[in-house]
Amino acid sequence: MKRLLLATALIAAPMLAHAADAPKIDPANLAAHIKTLSSDAFEGRGPATAGETKTVAYIVEQMQAAGLEPGGDLKDGKRAWTQDVPLGMFEIKGPVSAHMMVGDSHIMLNQGEQISIRAAMTNVDKVSIQNAPIVFAGYGVKAPERNWDDFKGLDVKGKIVVVLINDPDFETGPDTKNGGDFGGKAMTYYGRWTYKYEEAARLGAAGLLVVHETAPASYGWATVKNSNTNTMFDIVRKDPAQSHPPLEGWIQRDTAVDLFKKAGLDFDALKKQAQSRDFKPVELKGATFSADYAIDYKTIVSKNVVGKLTGAKRPDETVFFTGHWDHLGVGQPDAKGDTIYNGAVDNATGIAAMLEMGRVFAKGPRPDRSLVFLAVTAEEKGLLGSEYYAANPLYPLAKTVGVLNTDALDPAGPARDFTISGNAKLGLLDELIAHGKKVGRTYTPDPATEAGYFYRSDHFPFAKRGVPAISFGSGEDLVEGGVAAGKAFADAYRVNAYHQPADEWNASWRLDGMTADISLIQGLGADLANSTRWPEWGEGSEFKGTRDATKAERK
Repeated sequence: MKRLLLATALIAAPMLAHAADAPKIDPANLAAHIKTLSSDAFEGRGPATAGETKTVAYIVEQMQAAGLEPGGDLKDGKRAWTQDVPLGMFEIKGPVSAHMMVGDSHIMLNQGEQISIRAAMTNVDKVSIQNAPIVFAGYGVKAPERNWDDFKGLDVKGKIVVVLINDPDFETGPDTKNGGDFGGKAMTYYGRWTYKYEEAARLGAAGLLVVHETAPASYGWATVKNSNTNTMFDIVRKDPAQSHPPLEGWIQRDTAVDLFKKAGLDFDALKKQAQSRDFKPVELKGATFSADYAIDYKTIVSKNVVGKLTGAKRPDETVFFTGHWDHLGVGQPDAKGDTIYNGAVDNATGIAAMLEMGRVFAKGPRPDRSLVFLAVTAEEKGLLGSEYYAANPLYPLAKTVGVLNTDALDPAGPARDFTISGNAKLGLLDELIAHGKKVGRTYTPDPATEAGYFYRSDHFPFAKRGVPAISFGSGEDLVEGGVAAGKAFADAYRVNAYHQPADEWNASWRLDGMTADISLIQGLGADLANSTRWPEWGEGSEFKGTRDATKAERK
């Protein structure tokens, strides 16, 4: 027995030593990456700027140093470090002149104050709308599968459509007489402003204005202003007018209330009516909208950065780690005069996580399946880099095992829990929960499904094509201070820093919690990469059918 114990100890000792020596996520490396990427020198990492050039070069340099191999476009038979992403680039040149009239009453609309108009993405050099009639179309939803139509045959051609943000269920909940058609407070895609613009384009409207309200939008007016009054980007489309109306923008709630009042209407009463399927669109009698502004547009090529570790046994099967490298670049000054939108949390943290995971994987045993590290462009402009990749994949989506996305990890310290964006049911989540249990962490469902985060990050273009995909979220139940402290940190960031110049590196941040988060994601990725499993979507998922259709390609 003693010999057996001794032999066992002799065998175990080098294994334990090896485990102790195994590379781990290093918070010092995370700090260095975040500080560098969010420094003023990177100019807010705007696509098609000097900031992009610096950012792409830095990520490539760090992937090379980590020991990854290039995984991007094939050029002369060899993989490059990047994937070219052609984008339309659109910018308002000069002032925006906009106003509304209700009879003889004039309502001035100042860009960034009462209204936030986006540069038109329909390949025109100017927008000129004169005295267009204004109509209110509730939530702007046409959902025949839910027996819901906010337009009910209304001809919106040549008109400006005013709509509410989010879904009809956001305030009514699922248990009202006429509500419940949109799953309760959890936002569906119908609640996203992207959908509302698309529907207005399909119907031929002259423009669409989304009424901003902080709770259903999940962010304040500062975020709307900063995200919509700078340079716009879009994927290159054959007919952009099929996806974008001539005018797209947001209007302040108080301004909308004033408009409705001058037209003899009660905004709150109409909002209440819009929460029922019986709602009918309302013309604002005597109300018109006018706007004039010039557009500069061109096609540019931005870059996704792609690093790879080729699998040892099944290299054609891939596990993806994704995150966006871009932020808002240089924009309107804040109260302190700062114009650089550094994006430290959003999303220098996610890229730092990707680079560290790449380093750890490259220094460890080669996994059975290939690992792909995809840093995408133009997330802030509508998930454009990930959308382009998913539409033009470098590796077959049918053999993509899963996508693990990191976007805006919290530097608030260790948490007892973790979450993901949205409430999708899928095997990847089950496996993440199991890994969390091993390290004493619990899963908390997305506390803000009404914010629609599932549709707002780079896993979504993969998900809608059937690939199991999740976007990891840091927990709020902090070891020091509990849920109250975690919620306070998240709320302060959302109000004071999200999409603002104040999203900068802070030396007081706790990166030990972020380190634990990344280690959890890395552990799941390693498990997937060394298994033969294919995680699936849960029963009833809208993405399950798409994935199942490619099952024969996975053996």
